[in-house]
Amino acid sequence: MTMDGEDTTSLVWLHQDKLREECGVFGIFGHKEAATLCVLGLHALQHRGQEAAGIVTFDGKRFHTERRLGLVGDHFTDKPVVDELKGDCAIGHVRYSTAGETIMRNVQPLFADLNGGGFALAHNGNLTNALTIRRQLVETGAIYQSTSDTEVILHLVARSQRPRIVERFIDALRQIEGAYSLVCLTNKKLIGARDPLGIRPLVLGQIDGAYVLASETCAFDIIGARFIREIENGEVVVITRDGIESHRPFPKLPERPCIFEYIYFARPDSVVGGRSVYEVRKNFGKRLAIEAPADADVVIPIPDSGVPAAIGYSMGSGLPLELGIIRNHYVGRTFIEPEQRIRAFGVKLKHNPTAAAVQGKRLILIDDSLVRGTTSTKIVQMMFDKGAREVHMRIACPPIMHPDYYGIDTPDKHSLLAANYDIEGMRKYLGCNSLAFLSIEGIYQAIGYSGRDPNWPQFTDHCFTGDYPTPLTDLRERVLPRQLSLLAEAS
Repeated sequence: MTMDGEDTTSLVWLHQDKLREECGVFGIFGHKEAATLCVLGLHALQHRGQEAAGIVTFDGKRFHTERRLGLVGDHFTDKPVVDELKGDCAIGHVRYSTAGETIMRNVQPLFADLNGGGFALAHNGNLTNALTIRRQLVETGAIYQSTSDTEVILHLVARSQRPRIVERFIDALRQIEGAYSLVCLTNKKLIGARDPLGIRPLVLGQIDGAYVLASETCAFDIIGARFIREIENGEVVVITRDGIESHRPFPKLPERPCIFEYIYFARPDSVVGGRSVYEVRKNFGKRLAIEAPADADVVIPIPDSGVPAAIGYSMGSGLPLELGIIRNHYVGRTFIEPEQRIRAFGVKLKHNPTAAAVQGKRLILIDDSLVRGTTSTKIVQMMFDKGAREVHMRIACPPIMHPDYYGIDTPDKHSLLAANYDIEGMRKYLGCNSLAFLSIEGIYQAIGYSGRDPNWPQFTDHCFTGDYPTPLTDLRERVLPRQLSLLAEAS
């Protein structure tokens, strides 16, 4: 499919104009309703991955596993399924695959019987040297059961000569590169780990004396857990019946969390880095109103992710906010298309304009990001078809110029709109009257850093700047395949 193309056989392309969430992880240790709370936690994290879900529990004697393709609510709300997940310890995972196909053998948590007992592992992120390590291990006799980069960690733990499981786990972490938040379950421990730069998030909470690990605080809210703190970058936490201990096996580095947690990935009701995601996104909109005003009548968000920034833009500009686009939340990955082609059929399944809010108006459309531009082009045209006088696009982040290798599914550079056109070229492609993006300085200022202070903590913002914070070994060695693309449905 070309940048201008349209898939007429499925509606996968409805999802192509957004960055895809990575994955979500959850773990709980020492609670009699561990499986049920894990299901609820994964449900709260469903926005981070909708392709598959899995849970592993331990009952003191044996491990129990349930892994399914599809949504948490489609498989884990039946009591018989949860009843099979016995024990007071559990880890869970919701998956969107950026490395490895969406097939059952790749669904996490992954599990292996190691010397010393069972070991279950769930991973959010992407390893940038996994294929290099995999090739080396296969050459020495390793047998892989999946195509997931996560399995590399299992092999490294299994091959470590260290005496204790925590030491073997840390030994494995010293050999991998990239972004990761990990939760692991053994016969006696729940282990959590965050990469040395803290690119991917992980938080610690507690409920009824039981410790909980999760990708976001919204998973604590649904089960009534108390937020304790974030796991620090480079930290490994070990939870046992005796309590919690912390290991810091890496040299201390400045934290560089992923900027897209604030822009798009995290749920608005989560708190990331001590900041309300909802408030930060409103601040993006306020800052955008200062940097890129427009002579218009009304501000309209592209739902759902553009709503907080649109509220902020409305507040900053003084223009009224209208729900000029209604989103249908019941669109799946595929849909039967009528034999007689309906103009812009696919996008209308997901978005439809509100005529009363659009007709005769000069509109400012607000979205959180712009990737390929295919959906945005159709939405702009829909606005004109409903009688809009002018359509001005405003994007609440900088232009996405570079692909990601840390767990975000971005298209290849040649498919990123901003990597191929200047602002005027993008405006013409979208068909709008004007187009503007929030600046990189505006992003930092909206988060709370003012001026051009060189002591600003830097986020992982390579999609805008090209500044990749870790080695890209697989890319350098030419063994890095394209991450699962927005251009094609997973097999």
